[in-house]
Amino acid sequence: MITREDDENQSTPLLPTTENAEVEDGFAEAGFAEPGKPSGGASFHGSVFNLSCTVIGSGIMSLPATLTILGLIPGVALIVIAAFLTEASIEMLLRFSKPGSVFSYGDLMGEAFGKVGKVLVQICVIVNNIGALTVYMIIIEDVLSGSISNGVHHAGILEERLGVHWWTGRAFVLVVLTVVVFVPLVCFKRIDSLRFTSAISVALAVVFLVAVIVITVYKFVLGSIEAPAWFPSVTDLPSFLNLFTAFPVVVFAYVCHYNVHTIQSELKDTPTMPAIVRATVALCAVVYVMTGLFGFLLFGDSTLSDLLSNFDTDLGIPYSSVFNDIVRISYAAHILLVYPIGFFPLRLNLDGLLFPSARPLASDNVRFSLISAGIIAITLLGAIFIPSIWVAFEFTGATVGALLAFIFPACIVLKDPHGIAWRKDKILSVFMIILAVISSVVAIYSDAYSLLT
Repeated sequence: MITREDDENQSTPLLPTTENAEVEDGFAEAGFAEPGKPSGGASFHGSVFNLSCTVIGSGIMSLPATLTILGLIPGVALIVIAAFLTEASIEMLLRFSKPGSVFSYGDLMGEAFGKVGKVLVQICVIVNNIGALTVYMIIIEDVLSGSISNGVHHAGILEERLGVHWWTGRAFVLVVLTVVVFVPLVCFKRIDSLRFTSAISVALAVVFLVAVIVITVYKFVLGSIEAPAWFPSVTDLPSFLNLFTAFPVVVFAYVCHYNVHTIQSELKDTPTMPAIVRATVALCAVVYVMTGLFGFLLFGDSTLSDLLSNFDTDLGIPYSSVFNDIVRISYAAHILLVYPIGFFPLRLNLDGLLFPSARPLASDNVRFSLISAGIIAITLLGAIFIPSIWVAFEFTGATVGALLAFIFPACIVLKDPHGIAWRKDKILSVFMIILAVISSVVAIYSDAYSLLT
């Protein structure tokens, strides 16, 4: 939820709140709520599904690859530690939002650091979510139309079933899906309207995970699973620096902070938001650990940056092709339904950055449509021209992902504009900043070094 300052420097919420009756009237006209009444109505379970859908996006696909880099024990430990830090940073955002009655991440940064802080958050959300939505499209392209990894072509489902034609190509398939699926889903103006598609999306992610577990356990019983690498193999400086590239990938997988206030604003009972966050992070951490663990055990050192690309060969089990299709189709369908959840805050933040003094976006259908069309076009072109999701994960996670997840919340606590920070809050905030800065800087250096050499 983004707010704008009008000519009289009054705060105008982009999403409805009970603090401003005039704004609520505008939202009522747009179909949000009755004038003068709260817009809340979202349930606990619906909010958990929406926030979980924000978290369990494309990042899950590269978690097995992080275990390939770090080894089994450090990799699982990093996923668990990142979950605790994510829950702690979101709890900070919620707690520090109450004293000043702010209603968005941007407002909170603006309260602590002025207009510069608010604009920084908006820019980071825009960059992060454009990267995420682009990755979603790349994954769907890989599943349906195939991909190339390390010079090897991995056939997509359409290629396997229908052959290689122009109408099974990546660009054409993606354009059709955009028109048929993405455009209708991004037309909703309330995030709670997506609760059912979010529930289906989470269920599809579970189907994907169960299929991976079944395949791995079956092969383990047959004795065809190789012993995993428990710890990383470090032989020189480049291999040591390469370890740090796993951190931004895991950070990217947990970033959901930009949707917390939006979801909270539509709740029937806003005090339940901390419980929603804890339930969401716990659910996602379990899914992440299981996916990383069983995906890594299944493919070992052959694990690709996009796990789905591994499921185009004979798995050495009965009905291998059926299981391959179940895994790929279930996750591609999951990603299709995750896209609008990431689209929602991206549209709000882009509008707030470009039109800070305009009337609420929900009441301006022309602006709403133009911004939506622009975002779809950008992510569509990005997906067509960016070949690897690992590249997108590393650079996005090492920059804006680290800022949104750890550095900005920690800076708000250290600034402590209302004097409510505890000593342990400040200690944890310093730890978050040091960890995020060092890991991100080294990861960016390692990525740049790899590209140059």
